[in-house]
Amino acid sequence: MATTKYYGTGRRKKSIARVYLVPGTGAVTVNKRDIDDYFGLETLKVIVRQPLAATETADKFDVIVNVKGGGYTGQAGAVRHGIARALLQADPDYRPVLKKAGYLTRDPRMKERKKYGLKAARRAPQFSKR
Repeated sequence: MATTKYYGTGRRKKSIARVYLVPGTGAVTVNKRDIDDYFGLETLKVIVRQPLAATETADKFDVIVNVKGGGYTGQAGAVRHGIARALLQADPDYRPVLKKAGYLTRDPRMKERKKYGLKAARRAPQFSKR
């Protein structure tokens, strides 16, 4: 028996999340670990579950995530983006809700490159009059 799998790719900063939605009870697995083990902060867990809460599908799908790159906050944002995209595959009627909440928009903010003559992207060497 082939179960239906809905896929979505989420990105944020340097993080890339591959998200699969499988009909189930609402378990969230990130990199083969439970969400409570992977994301320590409660705010990150809330961010991950936002699209499911907005569409009221928290207990209808099991979420299986493979995420890499970046830090925990960027990864949580990437997972949220991926879940929102996967929910669209599951049911296109969720689009207005997800779009209004801003979960389908890829956050374009990235790390700024370091420029020559500076110590960091904008940090200049200390100035001394004499």
